[in-house]
Amino acid sequence: MPIAYETHDNAPPAATGIVDAGLGDANIAAAPLADVVALTCFARDDANAVIGGAVGRTWGECCELQQLWVAPACRQQGIGAALVRRFEARARDRGCRTFYLTTFSFQAPSLYKRLGYHAAAEIRGFPAGIVKYLMVRTVASDEG
Repeated sequence: MPIAYETHDNAPPAATGIVDAGLGDANIAAAPLADVVALTCFARDDANAVIGGAVGRTWGECCELQQLWVAPACRQQGIGAALVRRFEARARDRGCRTFYLTTFSFQAPSLYKRLGYHAAAEIRGFPAGIVKYLMVRTVASDEG
């Protein structure tokens, strides 16, 4: 059977959907992905507007922080750190002991270092000297 290969700069949605569905089916067959549970934590101001949030998921003893954001006018006030700690506390309630995330050098690696994370991997080669970090923090079962 001859095979034709294509390379695109703009992914065709129909073909991308087939790849996504195929990978999803393979992953579900190989791992208990139904055990992955979403986790979010938000900070709101006096008007109840969201001024920050932590978004991620837990799976077994692992917790992934996928997004952390604080409104520009509210930064440097400890809100990001408080969001991460509350996010981690809920994950610990679920039995998580390993916390991980990725962040670029222009985002918040220094915040995560202050919170006890270390860079487990660095990916270089982005424009302007930007580095992407995989950061990890592991806690003992009785630690916060």
